[in-house]
Amino acid sequence: MRIAAFAALAAKQPLSPYEYEPAAFRPDDVEIQISHCGICHSDLHLIDNDWSSSTYPLVPGHEIVGIVTAVGDDCALAVGQRVGVGWQRSACFGCEQCRAGNENLCARQEATCVGHMGGFAGRIRLDGRFAFPLPETLDAATAAPLLCAGVTVFAPLRRWGVAAGAQVGVIGIGGLGHLAIRFLRAMGCETTAFTSSPDKRDAAERLGAQHVVSSTSAREIRANANRFEFLLCTAPARLDWITYLQTLKPNGVLCLVGAPPGLLQIPAAQLLTSQRAICGSDIGSRGAIRETLSFAAEHGIGAQVETAPMADVNAALQRVRENRVRYRMVLTN
Repeated sequence: MRIAAFAALAAKQPLSPYEYEPAAFRPDDVEIQISHCGICHSDLHLIDNDWSSSTYPLVPGHEIVGIVTAVGDDCALAVGQRVGVGWQRSACFGCEQCRAGNENLCARQEATCVGHMGGFAGRIRLDGRFAFPLPETLDAATAAPLLCAGVTVFAPLRRWGVAAGAQVGVIGIGGLGHLAIRFLRAMGCETTAFTSSPDKRDAAERLGAQHVVSSTSAREIRANANRFEFLLCTAPARLDWITYLQTLKPNGVLCLVGAPPGLLQIPAAQLLTSQRAICGSDIGSRGAIRETLSFAAEHGIGAQVETAPMADVNAALQRVRENRVRYRMVLTN
């Protein structure tokens, strides 16, 4: 049966109704009737071919929630189960990284909507090992962004051992940053939000930040010198990295999950003298996704979302392009 979807037929073009024939069903595969799919800025980059990786027609969408309608003989899921799918749709399961449980670092991994048809559709077919049962207490709309944005910020917090009582800074209070603040509040951390938007100060405090600092004020940033064990940068922007590094305590870590343009130009002394570190983090393994969903369910955490019918996808995409959504847009079928 052909799958109805919305596809970009060329770069930077509006999406159009589109149908395609899915690949043959394999033993590990699952087919999902999609109820919700989040819109991520990565979808916009793919539509516009900003990363030179897009092929057309292109069906975006990788924050997917839906109901299992068919399973392969080797699939551990069951028909009728509610599941979620994130950025990754497959891995080799034989390489060093896969054997270590780091499937997101597999050199042969495939993305849900790069070279494959994604979640702006009625259904999707993919490797069932990358479809994750959703805890019953999670709302489908607010859980959809957890499959990508959520694990992107949660995984490095766990990897670097961020724990209760830690002083943590979150740079950028958008789709990623607002979830990071909610996770950190639930972890018992003292959180400082850095934002360039004055109108987000009250919102950051409502999300759970104890302190809010203007990211456009070098004076305010410097007032936090030697304060943080961990800085999570969700902003895809060039920043004054030297000043931000000075807000870290000795052995502090600056972790990038946003993708700032250009090179990071940092004097080695900024890292050597206080043993500070800079790292990056990319989505999360299957184990990290399961833990993200479990933690979110335990603490009642979901994304703050706006919803729109799948048929209104182009209007929804335009709102995301214009940064008029606070904080995630989710399409519904």
